Parts: sequence; C-alpha cells; structure tokens
Amino acid sequence: MTAYILRRLLLIIPTLLAILLVNFAIVQAAPGGPVEQAVARLQGLGGGGAGARVEVAAGESRASRGLDPQLIETIKRQYGFDKSPAERLWLMLGQYARLDFGQSFFRGAKVTDLILDKLPVTLSLGFWATLITYLVSIPLGIRKAVRHGSRFDAWSSALIVVGYALPSFLFALLLIVVFAGDTSLNWFPVRGLVSDDFEQLSLLGKLADYFWHLVLPVGALVIGGFATLTLLTKNAFLDEIARQYVVTARAKGLSERQVLYGHVLRNAMLLVLAGLPQALITVFFAGSLLIEVIFSLDGIGRMSYEAAVARDYPVVFGTLFIFTLAGLLFRLIGDLAFTVLDPRIDFETRAH
Repeated sequence: MTAYILRRLLLIIPTLLAILLVNFAIVQAAPGGPVEQAVARLQGLGGGGAGARVEVAAGESRASRGLDPQLIETIKRQYGFDKSPAERLWLMLGQYARLDFGQSFFRGAKVTDLILDKLPVTLSLGFWATLITYLVSIPLGIRKAVRHGSRFDAWSSALIVVGYALPSFLFALLLIVVFAGDTSLNWFPVRGLVSDDFEQLSLLGKLADYFWHLVLPVGALVIGGFATLTLLTKNAFLDEIARQYVVTARAKGLSERQVLYGHVLRNAMLLVLAGLPQALITVFFAGSLLIEVIFSLDGIGRMSYEAAVARDYPVVFGTLFIFTLAGLLFRLIGDLAFTVLDPRIDFETRAH
C-alpha cells in the first residue's frame, strides 16, 4: 500500500503540470489580458467590458491608443508581459514548485494570503452542505431500498427527480424570492456569512447569526447532491440485498435489521464512498462558485470568478492549482478509505 500511495502522489506532479500548461495556453489566446484591463481602467473604460477587449490593428491595440508608449511598456513590465510566454511559463512553474503563487495584479496582496483569507467561507459552505447531504440522503436511500415499490418510494422518487432537474443556482434564486426578497416571508439574509454587528454579539448570538446566514446558501447546495446520493444509496442497497449471502443470513434466522446493518450496509457503502471525493469536489468548488456569487459570499469561488473576469492571472492559476491538487488528494483519500471498509481490496495488487 505504501508503494501505491507513493505512485499516486508522484502522479499528481505531471497531472498538475499538464493542467497548468493547457490552461496557460488557453489564457494566452484569450482577448483582454491584464495589460489591456489596466489600460482600459486608466482610460475610464472599465475592466471586463467591451472596452477591455483587444482589437489589433497595425500592431497596436485600440485600448492603448492615445497613451504614452513608455507607459504601456511600464504596465507590461509590471505584469511581466515584457517577457515571452515561454519565459513567463518557466518563471510561473518555478514559483509553483516553491508553492509561491505570486502577487495579485489588481488586489495588491499575495495570492496565498488571498486564498487563506477566502478559504474559511468556502470550507464552511462545503462542510455543512456535504454533512447535511449525507445525513439526509443515506438514511433516505436505505429506507427507499427497504420499501422499494411502495407509495413512499414512488412519491419520494418524484421529489428526487424534481430536485435533480433543478439547478442549484435556480433553486437559490427561488429561495431568495420566497424567503428573503421583498415578500412577506423575509426570514433570512441574502448577503454575507455574518451580520455587520457580528463582533458585538455574544457567543450564542454569533452561532445563531452564523447558521442563520447559512440556511439559504447551504440549502441551495444540498439540493443538487441530495438527489444523486439518495439514488446511489438506494441502488447500492438493492443490489446487495439481492445477493446470495443475504439469503443465507436470513436463512440462519438473523433479523432483517441484523441483515441490513450487519451485512448489507458495509458492502453497499463502498459504492457510496466511491462518490464521496467527487461530491466533495463538486460542492466545495464547482457548486460553491455560483452560490457565493448569488449570496455575495466572499469565498474562493467568487474570488476566482472575479479574477477570471478581470484577467487577474496569478489568482486564476493559483486557485486552479489549489482546486486541482485538492481534487487529486480527495480521490486518493477515497481509495484509501476503501481499504478501511473492505480490507480485501488491495490497489497495489491491482496495479500489477
């Protein structure tokens, strides 16, 4: 197992390198880079809009016309664009090898400090959404498997299908309209993770305020993973219940509860566990991006979105590196968890 873990850890390096190379090549072809963004801001055109897009004519961008060429060169030098793409790539890879993600172009801070500052919000959303999803979906999936074909299974499946078809951001907007807009049910806040007077509250008041702000964004995140995990749990249990060892256990006189939780649960949970790394990646990163934007939560997802719009490349590549590394590590942890639940699984043997 040690050799398998070492191989997987070593494979992370070329995987990260390949992803960075592909995205670096895509970024070079994208119009409206940081130099054009800075020039557009100097001219009052606004970053991220049409004025920041580059239209090359005779080697000169429209956004830079009318500005001192020396100023343009100074801006290029400030952002490192006085060097060739190959030089910039080599310098970036050297920094990343030292876990130095550089300085943000427009935020005036190190990318590492920005990520550490925004990380608690993203982790908070991901942790509670994942916890609630598993606490609800696994018991519900087991109950649906035990009562397969019943009325409970039918109407709960209908709700699950609706939940699966409803995107999390659309459900978030629905929650805002019903529970937080200008409606009569103005129960929850729609901005931030805590109130403005959070520091003046008591410990109990801080906890209540924190969870009060989490209700809508976490609820919107749960709806997406809830449907998938429930059906996965149900199908895993149905598959295991039909196996011969379950028939044998019942023939020995074991109660249905002993059969279900003493034998079926351990084997069925292997499939559920297999989806945990992907669920974590989806909730923590892909799912949280739109939710953070909609609810004005100052997390990594919102920061990476704003950085992409503003062409703040150090922040874009820094968050991409963290997202990819976390995803690869989550998958490795998921494989190791397999061996804890079922010692018969030996990935090192399978590799040969």
